[in-house]
Amino acid sequence: MDQIRVGLPEVILLKWQISIAYTQKTTFQSNIAHHLSTLLIPLHVKHILRLSSNTTSLAYHLSTHLRINGVYWGLMALELMGRGEELKEDELVDFVMSCWDKESGGFGSFPKHDAHLLSTCSAIQILVIKDRLEAVDKKKVADFVLSLQNPTSNLFFGDSSQLEEDSRFSYCATLTLSLLGALHRLDRTRTIAGIIACSNFDGGFGWVEGSESHAGGAFVCVASLAILDALPPRQGEGEGDAALSSWLSERQLPNGGLNGRPQKLEDVCYSWWVLSALSILGRLHWIDAGKLVKFILSAQDPDSGGIADRPDNVSDVFHTFFGLAGLSLLGFRGLGSPQETQGRRVDPIYALPERTVDRLNIHRPYQRL
Repeated sequence: MDQIRVGLPEVILLKWQISIAYTQKTTFQSNIAHHLSTLLIPLHVKHILRLSSNTTSLAYHLSTHLRINGVYWGLMALELMGRGEELKEDELVDFVMSCWDKESGGFGSFPKHDAHLLSTCSAIQILVIKDRLEAVDKKKVADFVLSLQNPTSNLFFGDSSQLEEDSRFSYCATLTLSLLGALHRLDRTRTIAGIIACSNFDGGFGWVEGSESHAGGAFVCVASLAILDALPPRQGEGEGDAALSSWLSERQLPNGGLNGRPQKLEDVCYSWWVLSALSILGRLHWIDAGKLVKFILSAQDPDSGGIADRPDNVSDVFHTFFGLAGLSLLGFRGLGSPQETQGRRVDPIYALPERTVDRLNIHRPYQRL
């Protein structure tokens, strides 16, 4: 093989090219780092609006079973960014009402889909945000919700098939009845008993009695008890609900993110499930807020907008909303319009804008950083 000879001018040129390439790479990485240390609101708004208008994609048609939930997540994300008016109110309400099953009284996830408690909860949340609850027969919706309580476990079924029941549905039922002004119709004693039965020896809550503790289970159980005014009086730092608060705070990993249960990966959505429960318990300061903010911001997509479950993954409306909700609970000041120095605030119990809950006069106490 012939020996490659490189003269001094070529060496200087090569070094110069390498230096330029390194500078460009460093500048690119620096720009990415800068973007991911701030909240990219304009990009996130475009991301959500693009999802709402792209009705011809395969993903749109494969996700009809979650459509009304997705509309709620998107609306809440926009509300927290101070851009809730971007979704036209009349079109929004018309879509929600097209999902209503007048016969059962509940809402499906999409027009002509079967009524389900999850869909009904999201539908009522949307109508409440827009102050359009008069559009629906509130008594009939409440009748549908109440018909789904299991007399044996005291938890709620998801729908009339009675194939699935867990504490998620008890939360949806309790929240929905509260928003409808029909909480007095709920058998409070039975409902509380069903929720308490989901508690575990480690301080956490599972989805059903005897199931593994999960951050999502902790949120729905704690929030349900808060709505029912059944939480024990707040105690000192080492008393009362300390076992649950400790279990929740242990969900934070070294990179700042939170997981849903031990030995699992971090996920942006747990910024909501964990923080909301800690907020209700008055223990938000038990986690490292600064590290969690950095983790949430690092999961943003600096090109297309939206927030993913973790950095470098594909963003979606679910994680975008819950990431923004987590930032709100942490007192992040980059939410809302530039004039809103305090940021938009989410209620950790009802998963609604704080101002909406205040308007309904159903506020319960919680902690905010």
